Amino acid sequence: MLRIAVPNKGSLSEAACEMLHEAGYRQRKDRELLVADPASGAELFFLRPRDIATYVGSGRLDVGITGRDLLLDSGAHAEEIMALGFARSTFRFAGRPGTGSTIEDLAGLRVASSYTGVVQAHLAAAGVHAEVVKLDGAVEIAIELGVADVIADVVETGTTLRQMGLELIGSPILHSEAVLVRRRGAEPDPAVEQFLRRMQGVLVARRYVLMDYDVRAERLEDAVAVTPGLESPTISPLHTEGWVAVRSMVLREDAQRIMDDLWGLGARAILVTDIRACRL
Repeated sequence: MLRIAVPNKGSLSEAACEMLHEAGYRQRKDRELLVADPASGAELFFLRPRDIATYVGSGRLDVGITGRDLLLDSGAHAEEIMALGFARSTFRFAGRPGTGSTIEDLAGLRVASSYTGVVQAHLAAAGVHAEVVKLDGAVEIAIELGVADVIADVVETGTTLRQMGLELIGSPILHSEAVLVRRRGAEPDPAVEQFLRRMQGVLVARRYVLMDYDVRAERLEDAVAVTPGLESPTISPLHTEGWVAVRSMVLREDAQRIMDDLWGLGARAILVTDIRACRL
């Protein structure tokens, strides 16, 4: 059985469960810590997001979903094998106005963070020596309470920082998102490869839609240039002479613009359909 680690709470949990459901895996009921899914040949273990890289890195579990920031902070013997496109965030330094504008200005200061592993590695790579103070939460208040001179934390809109009178310092430390992780150096496993194909299929299905339309044969090449598909579109003759039906995958974000372009070429009966799952 493939053993999959899944976040049991927090911003990662709901989106991870939804993605696994789209990939065909059983859903969790109530607060189950283990969900057996014999039909898919898998067991899902619901764990604290911060612990997942450690379990996977130890080899006790085969794959897991966690944040890139949590993976790097853990120091576990695990590696990222696929980005999942949700729970995106940016990790930044911040301090009171005048504290500094570059990472070099942090030398000799106290930096508070819940992600000390990430911060220490980033400072070391820049050759900056600073004291790193570990906090488990509410990092933004650390400067006000005199625990630190600078904080390093996840920044989304920056509203909380501004409310605390803080401003960003230097470039982003890390761009994070949900990722699939596996033990570093693990042997190839057909069950893991199948799992990756399922998850990749969900990512593609979310990104693309199917577009069907009818167009006159003499405008076909122009229409195909607008909807080339992943390999090539499917073309079928219609009962009405001189017309063909076209089916192609297009990027979801471009669908409305493509429909406008096709209409301008004389295409009609333009339909867009969601893709629930796929293998490419």
